[in-house]
Amino acid sequence: MQRNTTPKWHKGLLAVAVAGLMSAALTDAAVADPPARAEARPRPAVQESLDSLVRDERFPAALAWVGEDGRGTSAVAGSARLDRRVPVPRDGQVRAGSNTKTFTAVVVLQLVAEGEVELDAPIERYLPGLVRGPGIDGHDITVRQLLQHTSGLPNYTEYIGLEDFAEVQHRFFQPHDLLAAALAHRAKFAPGTQWEYSNTNYLLAGLLIERVTGRPVQEEVDRRVISKAGLRHTYWPAAGDQTIREPHPHGYAVADTESGKVIDATVMDPSWGGAAGQLISTPSDIARFTRALLGGRLLPAEQLAEMRETVDAPVFPGWRYGLGLFRVPLSCGGAYWGHGGDIDGYETRGGATDDGRSVGLAVTALPGTFGNDADQAAKAVVDAVDTAFCE
Repeated sequence: MQRNTTPKWHKGLLAVAVAGLMSAALTDAAVADPPARAEARPRPAVQESLDSLVRDERFPAALAWVGEDGRGTSAVAGSARLDRRVPVPRDGQVRAGSNTKTFTAVVVLQLVAEGEVELDAPIERYLPGLVRGPGIDGHDITVRQLLQHTSGLPNYTEYIGLEDFAEVQHRFFQPHDLLAAALAHRAKFAPGTQWEYSNTNYLLAGLLIERVTGRPVQEEVDRRVISKAGLRHTYWPAAGDQTIREPHPHGYAVADTESGKVIDATVMDPSWGGAAGQLISTPSDIARFTRALLGGRLLPAEQLAEMRETVDAPVFPGWRYGLGLFRVPLSCGGAYWGHGGDIDGYETRGGATDDGRSVGLAVTALPGTFGNDADQAAKAVVDAVDTAFCE
């Protein structure tokens, strides 16, 4: 998830100075224990990359978890708050943004495996009469195209006022109001002809889950994915819950485009994220989830193979997108699978490789929040994940 004013490299994927914040690995107070065995010390290159994210890219805090063969290394840098020096919780909870999409896609693919949904059936079959707009017809858009971001549907996050975050920070959004905001605009392209990231695709995937199962999407994600993967620190906030339950660093966002003032975004209503971006998680749970997915614990082999069939996704060079899953090339060879998420206050990245390595990384603002180069800061986060995989 991301506001529509963020960098050009990631449309829709989703001033307080930080001078004086010295980057460091912080321990002891307000610390959350990671859910897997942890090594005593962070890897030096990983720690340096987190220090650099705070020192050079001006993120208030950075958190990482690196795992392999059942062991994990947790590292932090910066401060959990801007107004005073506060230790960053190791493996603290953050808003996971669009990592939610992978969870949603897994539930849809489970329903495919159960014979309840067909990937190449039109969304009209499951949500009759709902997907209509200028150049938009649910008869022409398949479930696969929704999960793949090749539907051509407009992105609702561009039309609900997120550029003035302070105005919507505590506002509750209904899914059908978000859908109406998108469908009031013309289709971006004919279904299946291009790739373009749109949160509307996963809003509809959530509604599909609810229609087919007869249960709330958050309940299905919890039962079918979070519990099954053994994620102890991941949850879908209930309606009206604007807080983060466990130890967490504060997140920061630009209040509005006119003033450029930075405000604390930790407490917010994430309902506009929904099935596209509402989850709260930790770096270790993000990593462990992808490891469980690639290891076949969440999907039958046939549906996992469908998920890994990719198309070109020009977010960064070489990136490709499957069904709710990016394939990201690594500098040391091969690639990792994951998603990432951008929501006001937090950016998360990471995933897992086929040979068992897993990484979760978070920073406590979107790139460019503090007036620095957003594209450069975004690339630095991606590079830090690469370092964690390749060291």
